[in-house]
This record gives sequence, C-alpha cells and structure tokens, in this order.
Amino acid sequence: MQHHAYNRLGSGGGGGGGGTPSPPASPRRSPRIHRRAGKGGGGGRAAQGAPRTIAQRMAWMLLSFLLRRQAIFLFAPLLYVAAMLFYMGTVPIDSVPRIISRSAPGSVYRSPKLYERLRPAMDADNSSDGLATVWKHSFKGGGWRPCIHTSNDALPDSNGYIYVEANGGLNQQRTSICNAVAVAGYLNATLVIPYFHYHSIWRDPSKFNDIYDEDHFINTLKSEVQVVHQVPEYIMERFGHNLSNVFNFKIKAWSSIQYYKDAVLPKLVEEKLIRISPFANRLSFDAPSTIQRLRCLANFEALRFSNPIATLAAKLVSRMKEHSKDNDGKYIAVHLRFEEDMVAFSCCVFDGGEEEKQEMNAARERGWRGKFTKRGRVIRPGTIRINGKCPLTPLEVGLMLRGMGFGNNTAIYLASGKIYKAEKTMVPLLEMFPLLQTKETLASTEELDPFKNYSSRMAAIDYSVCLHSEVFVTTQGGNFPHFLIGHRRYLYGGHSKTIKPDKRKLALLFDNPNIGWKSLKRQLLNMRAHSDAKGMEMKRPSDSLYTYPCPDCMCRLNKTEVSKSSSAR
Repeated sequence: MQHHAYNRLGSGGGGGGGGTPSPPASPRRSPRIHRRAGKGGGGGRAAQGAPRTIAQRMAWMLLSFLLRRQAIFLFAPLLYVAAMLFYMGTVPIDSVPRIISRSAPGSVYRSPKLYERLRPAMDADNSSDGLATVWKHSFKGGGWRPCIHTSNDALPDSNGYIYVEANGGLNQQRTSICNAVAVAGYLNATLVIPYFHYHSIWRDPSKFNDIYDEDHFINTLKSEVQVVHQVPEYIMERFGHNLSNVFNFKIKAWSSIQYYKDAVLPKLVEEKLIRISPFANRLSFDAPSTIQRLRCLANFEALRFSNPIATLAAKLVSRMKEHSKDNDGKYIAVHLRFEEDMVAFSCCVFDGGEEEKQEMNAARERGWRGKFTKRGRVIRPGTIRINGKCPLTPLEVGLMLRGMGFGNNTAIYLASGKIYKAEKTMVPLLEMFPLLQTKETLASTEELDPFKNYSSRMAAIDYSVCLHSEVFVTTQGGNFPHFLIGHRRYLYGGHSKTIKPDKRKLALLFDNPNIGWKSLKRQLLNMRAHSDAKGMEMKRPSDSLYTYPCPDCMCRLNKTEVSKSSSAR
C-alpha cells in the first residue's frame, strides 16, 4: 500500500497531490469577482451569498473600470470644473451670491460717522477728570534737575574761524546751531554767528538776531566757545572779502566727531577760516560727554528767543491761563499738522471726494514735481492709514482728547499753519472744545503784524506757548515736537508732559462701527496713561538729546531735593 506524505496546506485545485506545496496565487489587479466554477468547486451563487441588485452590479462595474484605468483621475479636476461651468450656465445670474470686497480695518476715513453716532453719549458724559489727574507718573522716578556744568578756565588761543550755513526751518536751524557750537568747542575754534539759508518752502529771510537773542547766546557760551558776530576784516582780506572763496566742507550727515578732528581740523589750522554748508544733521547723536554737554548748553540755555518774540509769547501764555481759569490756569497745546502741503505729502484720502483728489494732485505737483507720479511708484492710501502715517484731522484730535477725559471746558491752544479747508474741518473740533484758541485769536492784528510774513518767527511764538502748557499733544512728528518734547523734559523735572498717540490703534478705533463711547473712552484713557509712563524715558545711544536730555543734560534729584519738590506741590 502506497503512503502519501502529509501536506498541512492541502493540495491545489483539482489536481492530484505532489510532494511540494503550490506557491500562493498572485493578487488580482482588481476586486472584480470571477464566477468560474472550480473543478472541486462548489462555487457559483451559493459561494457569493445573496444575489446583488442591478444598481450594485453597475457600481461594482464602474469602480472596477476606474481602478483599471487609473489615468482617468488626472482628468477629474477638469471634469469637475466643466460640470460646475455647466451648472452655472443653467442658474439665473441674479441668484448667484455676490462677493463683496471690504476694505481692511482702519484703512478708510470713517471718523465723521463715528463722531455723529457717539456725540450724544459724549455730550452726556460728565465723568471727565480733565487736567486734574492727567500726569500720575511724573515723579515716581524721583525727578530730575538741569545740571549743565561749565568751565571756569580761560579759553586757549583759537585754531581759526568756523562759518556755518544753517538750512531748513526753525528747528532744523536749531539743530545746526547746537551742532556748530559742539564742533567749534571740540576743535578749539571761534564760531561765527550762523547764517540762515533762505528756504524755498519756508520763505523766511530772518537772520539769527531776528529769532534769537544774539548777545545772550554769546555771553552764555563765553566760557566754553568763543562766538563772534562776523569774520574779522583781516581774515576776510585773505579771501578777497568773498566767502565763496573760502574752502567749503561738504560733510556727510551724522558724521562722527572724530571725522572733524581728522579731516576738518588740519584745514582749519592751515586756512584759519573754513565754511561748512549746508550744516544741519552733520554730527552723529552718539558722541562723547564733552560734546553732549556743549549741545545741552547751546540748546537749553544759550538759545533764547529775541525780545519781540518772547514778549508777545509771554502775553499769549498769560491770556491762555486766563481762558483756563476753571482748570487752575492749566491748558492743552496741540501741534496740528493738517495743512494742505502735509495732507498732500501724506497721500492719505479723507472725505473730500473727487474735489479733494484733484486738489491734492495739484498740490503734490506744485511742491514735489514728478515725485509722486514717476513710473513704478504705487501709492496705497489705505496702507498708509493702517500704518499710522496719516495726519490726524481736527475732528480726530477732538475725539481723542474727549475720550482721554478732557471735558468741553478745557482750554486748548492750537499751534498750526493754515488748516486745510478750515471752514469745514475745524467745525467739529470747535463743537467739542469751544474754548480753543490760536495765536490769531489771542493776539490783536497790530500785535501779530510784525511776524505775519515770517514763518520761523510765527513758529517760535507757537513753540513758546506750547512749551508752557500743562499738556502738549503731538499728532504727526517732525522737528517741532522733536525739540519741544525735550525742552519740556528739561523744564518739568525730566517728564515731557506730552501725549503722543498710537495712530495705528487710533485708525482701528475710529474705524470700528460697533464701538460704544464707554469702550472708546476706556481705550483712549489707556493710551493717555501710556504717554504718561513714556514721558520719563531716558536717552539711548542712538537717540537725540534734544528730545531725551536725561542723563546728558540733567541729574537725578537727591532725597532732600525730592522731599522739597513734593512739599512744594
């Protein structure tokens, strides 16, 4: 009897058993079921279970077809798009939802609508603390006092004369003067009273002694830098009495003091007279303490406005205090930059429509011919506004100050040039602050006439009245607040007493259609508190001491001085 080997896996299909097991079958390409009956089979319908419906069979056939021809999936997106286009063609156009393009938050000037909506709640709000508690942070740091040390030593023989030509407006010229004093002192040179360039924009022919007290300037500096009214005759003879024959240094902006020692001093010693033109930001902010001390002395002590300017300014300060007697003589000064040239230069869009657009295009072409229309330049007014670069309108200044807790009985001094469309734009600000004044409303025509055609002298009057306000509000930056903030720190114990708003945040707040008065006021009071805390900032290496006089020009109060200061209040 023949025995067969035991095969655990069993023999294949219907054949007789060999000794080696068959390899497993290869997987099929598709799940399609073959219905051929095996020889030992028992296949057929009994093996497949219940009979399928026609729909199921069709589905299986379609799926199998797709899987066997996989490349068709590459065309699936095209088939989808074609189907959608076919569908859209069968739907009436008026039933298709419209896609509405909305401007980015803060990119559109919507402040007039906000004012109209919030005005009833604003007028009904009597919880304002006004000027009584505006500065809470002022003396937490112990306070500061001016401490510019001067030398008692006699000045050595001069290395020669330096003649500078200051360019720009009032405060850019101020930069020139202070830097010239520092350079002359460092090079042991005699400084000639700076000459003021006639500027095509400012159009002010004023000389140094028209704006500043020249004798006071010379006397204050006499122990540090020798200053003379003009170049001596015997020196001018060498140059044919013509300054254009004098060697002129063209110095790069923000040059180091070492450059002056290395490049300028040898020529000064050789020629005995040099000229530097133009001369404004020609000395770096970061300088040795000896240089900084001379800048402090020039800016905060030596530069005093001429008697005609100082006299009228004192009268206007006195009249502002009279207008603010309900607040113990305290008033707010606002530097508003909403003149036509500023609005045009900003490229911002307000609510003047096509008329405003044409006027601004014309103003840009007059002032900066071709600058804004050259090929490739793209102007995005919405982006400019979101980034906080648009000048605040009078309406926005009013909204901000009312939200910061200043009631309609607050006296405001407005420092500004000619306001763009003042007959329209000033109306809401005057509604919110009826006690608002300008130099034109405070002074008589006779008092103001000597200054009217001189932009720098008019700016000097504004500077003086702003300097002595309880609160100074800067709205756009520039040289005017740059110097004024530092000067106020110098006078007020190291605190600038200045509100410098976050204009990016203001753009969002004034654009919010759902914000209520209480919510807006809460946000603006926080902004005011932030300005209070930032008022005591110290100078960093890259900062200007004209804005941050601590610690170069000031010293901290000691304990005795702090207690005296506190008791005086």
